[in-house]
Amino acid sequence: MNVTAPWPTIRPERWAAWPADRRAALLTRSAPDLGRTVEETRLILERLRADPEKELLREYGPLKPGLRLADLRAGVGELDDAVARLPLDVAEALRLAKDNIEKFHALQLERPMWAAEIVPGLLAGRITRPLERVGVYVPGGRAAYPSSALMNIVPAKTAGVPRVAAATPPGPGLQARPEILAACRLAGADEVWKLGGAWAVGCLAYGLGGPARVDKIVGPGSSWVTAAKLAVFGQVDVDQPAGPSEGFIIADRSADPTHLAWDFLSQLEHDPQAAAVLATTEPALAEAVAAGVNRELPGLERAGIVAVSLANAAVLIVDSLEEAFELADEYAPEHLELVVENPLSLLGRIRNAGSIFLGPWSPIPAGDYASGPNHVLPTGGSARAFSGLSVDSFLKKMTFQQLTREALTALAPTVETLARAEGLPAHAKCLAVRRA
Repeated sequence: MNVTAPWPTIRPERWAAWPADRRAALLTRSAPDLGRTVEETRLILERLRADPEKELLREYGPLKPGLRLADLRAGVGELDDAVARLPLDVAEALRLAKDNIEKFHALQLERPMWAAEIVPGLLAGRITRPLERVGVYVPGGRAAYPSSALMNIVPAKTAGVPRVAAATPPGPGLQARPEILAACRLAGADEVWKLGGAWAVGCLAYGLGGPARVDKIVGPGSSWVTAAKLAVFGQVDVDQPAGPSEGFIIADRSADPTHLAWDFLSQLEHDPQAAAVLATTEPALAEAVAAGVNRELPGLERAGIVAVSLANAAVLIVDSLEEAFELADEYAPEHLELVVENPLSLLGRIRNAGSIFLGPWSPIPAGDYASGPNHVLPTGGSARAFSGLSVDSFLKKMTFQQLTREALTALAPTVETLARAEGLPAHAKCLAVRRA
């Protein structure tokens, strides 16, 4: 980002003094504007379905002379070589993070089947089965995020998905980012494809160009990936559209302002649309945090990005912790930090958040990488209705029922009455003939 001095600054403000338009802008931050991307993505998917080989060779042929479709799949040797070339500390960190993610998601598994007698002679229950095939998109263009491979692939495999196909965009020579390939291998992907953007989503959704058709596609990506996932939804399932990263901090006088300043900055360095909000009852704390952010910003490696995303940030002074909780619930953040005394006792107060971080030693970056809970979370206020990625995202739940003759006879008058009330006489007759 080409942002230089004078650097923007942030200052504490009283929430009560904010006008309605500023409040609305904070609370209704929007998802990425897909604009013309939707139409261009639709055309890509149309070309892909009409002639997948022609479209894929047109897009990826310039990266490798003599390209064959089979070259789009990363071979086992290529994956193992990527793991072997990882710096030892990175390899160890990925393995430790994978272990924690796996342990946490294994705890989410429920009984594969249960049944209960609803009334005498009527047995009903539910059986849980993993999806057969899942596609995982792992960004790897301008930046590489091996943590995304772990966070999407590990829960799928923990849920018992037999086949997970990962896709990540290639660069010159049809080379994918080696750290992404390594993370996919360590996470347990069954196949890895060097495909990006709408082409990756289309190939996974329709079973074109090499990958078999999947049942669901998950994973963050660019506006092209988001638009493509929305376009194929209904033919396959998809996860929620991912918007810019955001963090909301509630703090009292027990909080360390230096810690909070870096919590703030760590959120804002994601991208120019990232957001961060601090709500505190302590004016002195608010002043110290703002001063820390302003002081550290010029020296950041990603200062240009933070200088832009700072426009999406706020340091707010509220009249009470209750007001802070009300504001947080209305904001419905992706990440919520409670840096207050006895935070566990206040956990029940939260209604809307993607993931909650309790106390001064639970910063959001711990969850971004290695603590175990998933970092694929609802953004833009969608935490009011959506949950983060989990093993449940990769499971389907089927109900079953078995009635004895006596149970059906007892239930029949109710069913027949409701069927006739809805104008479906054959439904009623279906039971009546059994009672004859």
